Amino acid sequence: MSAQAGIKRIDLEDGVWAEVTRDFYNKVIGRRELDLVVHHLLKPTPMRINLRLTIAEKFGVDIQKVYVRRIDTEYGIGESRVEVHIYDSVERAKKFEPAYIIDRNGGINPFEEE
Repeated sequence: MSAQAGIKRIDLEDGVWAEVTRDFYNKVIGRRELDLVVHHLLKPTPMRINLRLTIAEKFGVDIQKVYVRRIDTEYGIGESRVEVHIYDSVERAKKFEPAYIIDRNGGINPFEEE
């Protein structure tokens, strides 16, 4: 596992931060599976693209390998449960992530002009 294996807290700026509650490497699929609790008291739920960018930066991977699968927020709590997949390669991501998840995350490369 890489040096980033020990990441337990991710600063998302402006008083918002995420706690890594589960970090599992799935050898069969070739991806890292993260469960996070994002703390955003008195702030809106973080946007999927911002989560994707920050996670890619903190784990030292290309954004094309990171996909936010799900964000569950309960009203008034200021916490969201987030599921993220970080793939070993873009090809693996294309093979295993459903098209609607890729679209929901802004596509393979969200900053590329079409």
